[in-house]
This record gives sequence, structure tokens and C-alpha cells, in this order.
Amino acid sequence: MTGQARLAAFERMLADVQQNYTELIARLERLKEEGKTKSATFRQYLGNKMTCQYVLSLYRDYGLLEENDTEVS
Repeated sequence: MTGQARLAAFERMLADVQQNYTELIARLERLKEEGKTKSATFRQYLGNKMTCQYVLSLYRDYGLLEENDTEVS
């Protein structure tokens, strides 16, 4: 894999993680509104959100993502 192809793959991965993180936040909010915070689905989404947060924090720690690109809470 060339350097350009590798960079493009990292960029695609970052975009996918950011999109998944945003979608998970919306799904979790919807489940909260429905009072389903103890459901297996909610817990699975929460675990997935935490994984995305971790990956985004690694990107940030290595200077590959700006602080304001994706809010990690």
C-alpha cells in the first residue's frame, strides 16, 4: 500500500468513526426519550459510543484530529 493510499484509508476511517459517533448519540437520545435506558440495545449503543470516543481520542492525542472537529463527551 502506498503512502497516499494509506493516508486515504486513515481519512476514510476517521470519517466513518465520526459519522458512527454522531449516529450513536442520536440513537441513544431517542432511546432515553423512550425511557429505554436499561435495554440491551441502549447498552450496546453506549458501548459502541465509548469505543468511538476512544478511537477519536487516539486520533486527537496523535495530532490527527483538531479539538473542535468532533466533540467527545
